[in-house]
Amino acid sequence: MIDLQLGLAPLIVILLALVISSIRILREYERGVVFLLGRFWKVKGPGLVIIVPGVQQMVKVDLRVVTMDVPPQDVISRDNVSVKVNAVLYFRVVDPQLAIIQVENFLVATSQLAQTTLRAVLGKHELDEMLAEREKLNLDVQQILDAQTDSWGIKVANVEIKHVDLNESMIRAIARQAEAERERRAKVIHAEGEKQAAQSLMEAAEMLSREPAAMQLRYLQTLTQVAGDKSSTLVFPVPVDLLSAFTRAGDAGRSGKADS
Repeated sequence: MIDLQLGLAPLIVILLALVISSIRILREYERGVVFLLGRFWKVKGPGLVIIVPGVQQMVKVDLRVVTMDVPPQDVISRDNVSVKVNAVLYFRVVDPQLAIIQVENFLVATSQLAQTTLRAVLGKHELDEMLAEREKLNLDVQQILDAQTDSWGIKVANVEIKHVDLNESMIRAIARQAEAERERRAKVIHAEGEKQAAQSLMEAAEMLSREPAAMQLRYLQTLTQVAGDKSSTLVFPVPVDLLSAFTRAGDAGRSGKADS
């Protein structure tokens, strides 16, 4: 009897070890891709999962959103400007079966695809578009990545371009361009103000010419303003017609002397 118990003890230990090794516990955000004799069987989880040792194998897959930093990429824009661009990628696994079977390492594959796609998309745009239209570029990269990773069971949620690095000479050139643009706008605004002022003066002159008394009242108002400034200067307007009469008289006198 004792010999029988001693013979069964190793068998019991082996059975217990097999039972313990066959138990798997998957968290809420984990799924297990189970293979039966090397062939795909099913996706299990979360919770308690039983795996037959030696016959079945299981690969865990995390379903949470992965935040991946895309390394800085050397990009030549459409207007032949060399820049360094880095970005951040947000994606998650939506089909564990495809993520394990269709690609060897979906993390590495997605990272490499994001780098090449970032260079390809940004290379089609000019530098000004990279700096001013980041939201549009983010959407373009995200849509291209999402379409290509769909067969891998991966959903790309978002792509954000973090930084566009320029060399010092290009930064100085952009600063000079911005300064020239500000000067141009200042000149245009000044010219527009002169145009509006001239238009207003022309309209005011037309209104004053309709009534001679209005000109006299304007003259008196100007004298009142000058007197109120405590200044010894007195402005006395001379009609242009009067000056023209003196000019004509002077010209007639000079012509008479010349004839004599």
